[in-house]
Amino acid sequence: MQVLRARHLLAATAIVSLLLPPGALAAPPSAEKRADREALRAALLEVLQRAPLKVSRVGVHMQSLDDGAVVFTHNADELLNPASNVKLVTSAAALATLGPEFRYETEFLVDPELGADGKVKTLYVRGKGDPSVTTERLWGMVSELWHAGVREVGEIVVDDSWFDAERTPPGYDQEDSDRAYMAPTGALSLNWNAAAIYLRPGASAGAKGVVEMEPPSDYFIVDNQLSTGARRARRVSVTSDPVGPQQKIVVRGQVPPERGGAVSVWKKIDNPPMYFGQTLKQLLGMRGVKAKGKVRAGVTPSRARAVYVAQSDTFDVLLKRLNKLSSNFVAEQLLKTMGAEGRGQPGTFTKGVEVVEQFLERDVGIQRGTYVMKNGSGLNDANRFSATQLNKLLRYMYERFPFAPEYLSSVPIAGKDGTLKYRFEGSDAVGRLRAKTGTLEGVSALSGYVTSAGGERFSFSMMVNDFAGRAGPIVAGLDALGAAVAATGSSLGPSSAVASLADGGKAAGAIGDVASRVKTYLELGRQRDPRNLGFLRTAWRSERDPAVRAVLAEGLYQSNPHDYLGARTLLDSYSAGSDVYGRLREVARVLAVEVPGVTSMVELAAGGNTEALARVLELAGATGADATAQGEMSVALGEVARTAPEELVVALRAASTSDREASTTLLARALVQTGQADHPFWKSLRKLVGAADPQVATFAKGLDSTLSQKVAEAKARPVEGAPVQVVAPAGTPPPATSKPQGSAPEARTAETHPGG
Repeated sequence: MQVLRARHLLAATAIVSLLLPPGALAAPPSAEKRADREALRAALLEVLQRAPLKVSRVGVHMQSLDDGAVVFTHNADELLNPASNVKLVTSAAALATLGPEFRYETEFLVDPELGADGKVKTLYVRGKGDPSVTTERLWGMVSELWHAGVREVGEIVVDDSWFDAERTPPGYDQEDSDRAYMAPTGALSLNWNAAAIYLRPGASAGAKGVVEMEPPSDYFIVDNQLSTGARRARRVSVTSDPVGPQQKIVVRGQVPPERGGAVSVWKKIDNPPMYFGQTLKQLLGMRGVKAKGKVRAGVTPSRARAVYVAQSDTFDVLLKRLNKLSSNFVAEQLLKTMGAEGRGQPGTFTKGVEVVEQFLERDVGIQRGTYVMKNGSGLNDANRFSATQLNKLLRYMYERFPFAPEYLSSVPIAGKDGTLKYRFEGSDAVGRLRAKTGTLEGVSALSGYVTSAGGERFSFSMMVNDFAGRAGPIVAGLDALGAAVAATGSSLGPSSAVASLADGGKAAGAIGDVASRVKTYLELGRQRDPRNLGFLRTAWRSERDPAVRAVLAEGLYQSNPHDYLGARTLLDSYSAGSDVYGRLREVARVLAVEVPGVTSMVELAAGGNTEALARVLELAGATGADATAQGEMSVALGEVARTAPEELVVALRAASTSDREASTTLLARALVQTGQADHPFWKSLRKLVGAADPQVATFAKGLDSTLSQKVAEAKARPVEGAPVQVVAPAGTPPPATSKPQGSAPEARTAETHPGG
């Protein structure tokens, strides 16, 4: 009888444990664990009391995954813009609704059926939204068609009807850009719906430059106005515009003869199905299949018969591309896919959001109406979540074994890969913390998981909104918070981690010593050799002098300008303050060189990177009475105004009064020197005077008046200081925030304005 009672009691206990939330039956924390958590709370509070976090809107929520205890919370229920942390929501819903084994299909059909001679009157290509089709994969599909017996094709019909015709979701309309992180959706998509334009110098100065499209396709109309300039000439403007079913790429400017390799610029595709179809036609010809007819959009008839169906990798592989690289394009493709699979064809953004909302309410327990979700990527000002809500989602996914392995493996690992590759150096968080980043103008976020040095596991969400100035100090603060959690239970404790990361480990050396080290690192950076990346990365991680660290960051960028993370590292390391720009101006005088870092920063700004534009204006404001620095920044602003005029206006509007005053004065000098009447900046500025947004129009009108007056003043007196020609090739990667900058289109969707 006693044995029977014991069995009943054991069974009842098991049932209760299943009904209660995880950790509800866990033993109270030990005295040692309580002490560790108190130390953690103290360290986190210390970070939050530091500028600039103290004057920003910050939401933080951290919870133990072991016993369910909330170990720290701060404004955790306030709805904030999560930037790319929204991708955690999108990927969780997609994984739960589509399943980890889900594969996309792209169908190739013929009408009438394929004959013995291999001739096809019409080849239909029906897409289902696969975001992972690249030129290489498309070539493989063409080879499969060849092996299926296809030898000649009449017309090619691209069927994009699995998705609706709305290409971009809410939030994308807040900026007008042809950059790759703004790539549109499409049921038939190729290369993340972005195209690479490679620019190379000619044989000698003055010779015509070389413009190459990757992939080559009749979809593009290339207008090459590129020339080979002098040694310092780096003035490139690449624009794209739709022309009927094609896209026109216009390249103007100069590239230097000595630049190693080609300058690459990524632009979004305007017409995804036609881009896919024209490239397919090109590859068919290369494979030996005659393609005689035109490419047109249409719908596949029911009588058509499949000759080949291409499948994507399983969903876990796609998930890594989404979260580790913070791809806006993949996120929005997934949203429409959920809409089509869960609500029926065609997939729409609205249907996709409905599927996500159902998942959050039914499965996670987050009620509709308590958050705002308009798109799947987090781009611009379209979404609102609280730290508590994101943390609840993270806990739900962690506790669901069918999803947890794929979900956790998709987010970046601190100090190892993805958008966290260069963060948390030297802290206990390296290898222990996995989290999704998020970066927009005035927004920075980090949410994920961490195992502390003491062995306890935590989920956390941290979001910062409405901060002034650059993102670097905010990112350092978030890293300090994360490192503190990772250091919990270690011999040194969380306070030590905060001390080493929150202040950046700054230690300024004497100018003479700094100059000798800077000279060495500058030489390595000028080699533009990817083989130096390992050495430069190690040196950057261990360097404690902020000025030298900024030079190393520039070397990382120069050695691989196609890597978004190199640009991100430069943006985070370089500042207009006396500890970096001020000291590097002294170093430049000692070494008789241009101020290190300025050229690369202006390259990024000339490519439209919002954060780099803001930094250039800060540098202009920091020139003071230094005539040489003023001349250098005047030339820089003139080139930025040439290649990114509208973005410059936006940056000037957001700049501080002092930086705007200094920048417009130097810009006026540049307009006079370069023949201000013909400068394209005027056309863009006066276009903005008629903008639909009255605030933008008013600012543009005032700026037009101010610049006109300053141009007149600059004409009336000689310009002080001989300008040093620096800059500005547009557009070499990044996307991240704040526009994403990246080498591949998926990287461009990351971090700097794309929500990264």
